[in-house]
Amino acid sequence: MDQLKRSLLEAPIIEKNGYHYFVHPISDGVPKLDPGLLREIVIRIIRKAKLEDVDRIVTPAAMGIHISTAVSLMTDIPLTVIRKREYGLDDEVAISQQTGYSENEMYINDVREGEKVLVLDDVLSTGGTLAAVLDALDEIGAEVIDTVAVIKKVGGENKAADAGHDVKTLINVDVVDGEVVIVDEDGDS
Repeated sequence: MDQLKRSLLEAPIIEKNGYHYFVHPISDGVPKLDPGLLREIVIRIIRKAKLEDVDRIVTPAAMGIHISTAVSLMTDIPLTVIRKREYGLDDEVAISQQTGYSENEMYINDVREGEKVLVLDDVLSTGGTLAAVLDALDEIGAEVIDTVAVIKKVGGENKAADAGHDVKTLINVDVVDGEVVIVDEDGDS
């Protein structure tokens, strides 16, 4: 059994405002993130994502950073992090992010019209974060070459899909009776 699948099956489940949330090193930073798990994920992203002609990797803070940094190091593609802090730079674009349990403002800096980007994130659950990010990148005029989320939690709404955005995933899971269930160990293509 691969490390990602095993680690998800062992993940504790908590409830936040009626939302069943798995606690996992990729999505939460706890428990500890084993380097072998991160390496496995990065290799799978590199194999699954369209990387030709990508100018930049774009990821939302915070839990996409470790994944995207590792992919950037392995591919030599520069990385831009979408921050939750406003800097007031000339090209800054504010976006509103809604997830299953929170709502925040995020800020995109240093992504230009015509740039070809790969968007990476840790989890696709409600699709709120990725929908907001992908819509903002479209408004900027960046060309999204591909979008990959490591884990997809199925069973709820998917704002990214509803907005017409395709997101590849490495593994799809659900939470049933307080446990993670693997729905598709190969994820979405």
